[in-house]
Amino acid sequence: MKLLEIYIIRRVGQMFLVALLPVLAIIWTTQVLQRINLVTDSGQSIGSFAKLATLILPTIIPVVLPFAMVIGIAQTLTAMNNDSELTVMEAAGANRSVIIRPIMLLALAVSVFSFFVDNMVEPRAKVAARQMVAAAYADLLSTVIEEKNFRRIEDGLYVQISQRLSGRILKGLFVADSRDPASDLIYYAKEGAVDPSGTSLLMKDGEVHRKTPDGNVSIVKFASYSFDLSDMTANKGQATLRSSDRDLGFLLHPDPNDPDYRAKPGGYRAELHRRLTDWALPAVFALISLVIAGDARSHREARLHPLVSALTIAFALRWADFYAANQIENSPFYIFVLYALNIGAALIAILLLSRSKRQMMPATIGSRLSAVWVAIQGRMPKRSSGGEV
Repeated sequence: MKLLEIYIIRRVGQMFLVALLPVLAIIWTTQVLQRINLVTDSGQSIGSFAKLATLILPTIIPVVLPFAMVIGIAQTLTAMNNDSELTVMEAAGANRSVIIRPIMLLALAVSVFSFFVDNMVEPRAKVAARQMVAAAYADLLSTVIEEKNFRRIEDGLYVQISQRLSGRILKGLFVADSRDPASDLIYYAKEGAVDPSGTSLLMKDGEVHRKTPDGNVSIVKFASYSFDLSDMTANKGQATLRSSDRDLGFLLHPDPNDPDYRAKPGGYRAELHRRLTDWALPAVFALISLVIAGDARSHREARLHPLVSALTIAFALRWADFYAANQIENSPFYIFVLYALNIGAALIAILLLSRSKRQMMPATIGSRLSAVWVAIQGRMPKRSSGGEV
């Protein structure tokens, strides 16, 4: 790699990190604070909270990386243009590839890293976080909730325990679940226990009261009932893994007997194609940034700041990708739309970069006009001192 290329990749890399780390820290903090009730409500240690915060981080990184790449490239090239570095490189006869090659190598490396995090690290982190939250709520029921007091687990979910015995055995269970607007559920059970895995609350000898919005009430008695703690919904059995929790291998070849896949096959299709396109966004955004800010420009030229232009296009493309990926669940046609958006944007940017047009600076224009004027004067007839031609 040439000295100029090393210089450019170092400057872009530094600006990329300067943009990435603060934005990542802000988003991560907001996500972590939303789960602070895990400590305040369930009595977990600060170490458990720190572990949960660490597991949240991989879900944020792939979202922030493409925009940090846009900021790093556009801001660096704009600064180099303002310092006349791009002008000097053009005047010295440097090829445009001197700028494009190091930036695209960095963007491709970031894209590969995004693919690894999105498909390998993030699914495992989500599963581990879900299991941790399930264990926390299991501890909440078995060790933290005071006897004969109502305790709010989350909005619309309340629990009361009459008596707590050894071995996580609970007496006199009352659970009120009004989180689903379609119905209100009330559970009564003489006895219950949290299973050893901490994923479900097993209730025995009780009944479920179900009230619909139209006022109808149905009562079902049960000998045993399992209340899922990992998803905090009234689903039965153990925790159900969603499409976002699956690794790439499962999405490519899903198990047809998986209950969640059978219930929502479109969600797995949408998740697969989202992962196959999102990882390439850093490279696509890098091409867009190079088109906007990769040429030397005159300071007197009136134009929108390249960073604003690049971010606007990047946000628009990201929004279009997000919309198309969500529509895939209901309509497979949007699979074509999703790939066409990204491939089309990349091809248009490559076509614009491949053009050999260079921005002509005012000094160069002036020198060429002077040469033309001198040539014209040389061809004009000269007057003698006496006024004769």
